[in-house]
Amino acid sequence: VAGLSLATVTDTVASVTVTEPLPASPIDPPTLKMTFGVNDSKLGGREGKNLTGRNIWDRLVAEAETNVALRVLQDENGGGDRFEVQGRGELHLGVLIETMRRENFELSVSPPAVLFKDDPERPGKKLEPLEEVLAEVDEEHVGGVIEALSVRKGDLVDMQHGAGEGGRTKLEFVCPSRGLIGFRSVFINETRGTGTMHRSFHGYGPYRGALDKVRKGAIISSASGVTTTYALGQLESRGSMFVGPKVEVYEGMIIGESSRDETMEVNACKEKKLTNMRASGTDETVRLTPPRLMTLEEAIGYVQADELIEVTPTAIRLRKAELDTSKRKSNARKAGKS
Repeated sequence: VAGLSLATVTDTVASVTVTEPLPASPIDPPTLKMTFGVNDSKLGGREGKNLTGRNIWDRLVAEAETNVALRVLQDENGGGDRFEVQGRGELHLGVLIETMRRENFELSVSPPAVLFKDDPERPGKKLEPLEEVLAEVDEEHVGGVIEALSVRKGDLVDMQHGAGEGGRTKLEFVCPSRGLIGFRSVFINETRGTGTMHRSFHGYGPYRGALDKVRKGAIISSASGVTTTYALGQLESRGSMFVGPKVEVYEGMIIGESSRDETMEVNACKEKKLTNMRASGTDETVRLTPPRLMTLEEAIGYVQADELIEVTPTAIRLRKAELDTSKRKSNARKAGKS
């Protein structure tokens, strides 16, 4: 309608004689936030066209005009290159990231963080967003789903055997939003892709405590260059790799997941030393396990607080927020003393 530039969802447009607006359904508030920033890795600027902080900010502001559940704020310490984006879940924000990626944007994205609220009845305590989870699974997968959500501080509210489609079991949970980050892929694996799940905002409730650690340590590249089959073959026994041979990596990039809880730094670009001597067994063929390729949704649920997701039109990479090895160690020592 001409002349109503600020009209938005739930607004009532009527004659000037109308004084009572139409009843409107409340919009669910944002529950998660992520920081979008300029891609400052050593491979930045090679694959995308929209690279600057101004490009990213203009695109986010344009999205917020039509996406009513999205809120965009300037990061006070970002220097105009980082922006706080609030949304209703990792899927909501993940769709935006994937859309920008397909529009030739390059950006770095922080892991999602929950938006807490202060408890007005208990000073000093905080409230966290809770979500209602409705799932329909086959009988043999009920135990695995209940256990997976219990680890994430979820409470089983109701269970009805045979009430779901095709005689499946219907489960109802109330779970913190932070516990559901990355849960979608876990649910698919637990149910072998046969289960269905629906999530909706339930409300705010008391903070339920820290979550158990669900991830092993990371394998981080200590050198920049191109990965070699020889180096990756030496690393396979230490964990699962995210990259294959002949892939360009840089210092501080996460290239795999360790089989232990400790983070390790390795050189995946090391080449085999050549000599003019032949010996038995030196020319054996190296057979590598196919790398574990991360999707955007998996990456959002995988990264930790000191890590970032590098998103480009052609690749999704995981990296440390601080790429320099010595600075990371120095920061870790300072954090340990404090």
